[in-house]
Amino acid sequence: MVLVALLLLLFGTVTVICTGPSPTARDVFVTTVMETSAAKFLARMYYSEEEIESIQKKNAVREAGEVTEVSPSFQFEQGSADKDEIELVEVSGATFKGRMMIVHDPSRIKVAAAPSFGLDKEGLRIEEFVENTGAVAGINGGGFVDTGGMGRGGEPLGLVIQDSKLLHGGLNETSTVIGFDQDDRLIVGKLTGQQALDMGLRDAVAFGPVFIVNGKAAEISGSGGGLNPRTVIGQRADGAVLLLVIDGRQPSSLGASYKDCIEVMLEFGAINAGNLDGGSSSMMIYQGEVVNVCASLYGSRRLPTAFVVM
Repeated sequence: MVLVALLLLLFGTVTVICTGPSPTARDVFVTTVMETSAAKFLARMYYSEEEIESIQKKNAVREAGEVTEVSPSFQFEQGSADKDEIELVEVSGATFKGRMMIVHDPSRIKVAAAPSFGLDKEGLRIEEFVENTGAVAGINGGGFVDTGGMGRGGEPLGLVIQDSKLLHGGLNETSTVIGFDQDDRLIVGKLTGQQALDMGLRDAVAFGPVFIVNGKAAEISGSGGGLNPRTVIGQRADGAVLLLVIDGRQPSSLGASYKDCIEVMLEFGAINAGNLDGGSSSMMIYQGEVVNVCASLYGSRRLPTAFVVM
């Protein structure tokens, strides 16, 4: 009876949001659930695909359309912190709480990948990526096939580059790439597999959108992605890498919008930043401990890739 009551309360609340007088509440709800793998049906119960598409277009991100600029004479600005230092800082906003990890040596950031990819394969949990690589920290990486929220984490979406080798994605296939080159600079933007290799990317995954490129923030309209758990990676001018994980789908932290994430990254000095897979995949581990609250009811999810800190 308790379960039935909770379900009735849930659908009653959704009905009020979707049919009530507030377009803002409606837009936040639709953009939020349409970013999930399993809850899209809640929006489709009340709106047609055309109506959903219209709402999403009004509440979207407009990327700069650039790729991180790299020059032969590139050098990071002089930083004041010890290169071996790792900082863990709490962040918060009106609707979210999370953690920012600052890794002052960018050469320590690597992509960890599952042993093999495929729809019939299983990915690894963040804890396993960290343990298998002997890393001190890790966050989730790129996207993966996750039909109905039941994906096994074995098939990435887009390219995966590890140790300068293209593990997944075609040479002529374009992805929104987020990764590091041989000079440990964070590269973000749309690239083919061949372009990514030609730029010397050593470790990269695919997801998006790009939040900041060459110091320019993406333009966000409306609720921009809704309120969800988020994982974002960025880099400062001094080379320090910013790893942000936002908790979501909890009473104490509903989640962050794209705009929220951009504001946090800019506050911490990011000049390039990209959105990684989020939702129930969002997780951060540091020194053997999970330091955020995972939105998944079943604990950490199986994933094809992760960013680890060696």
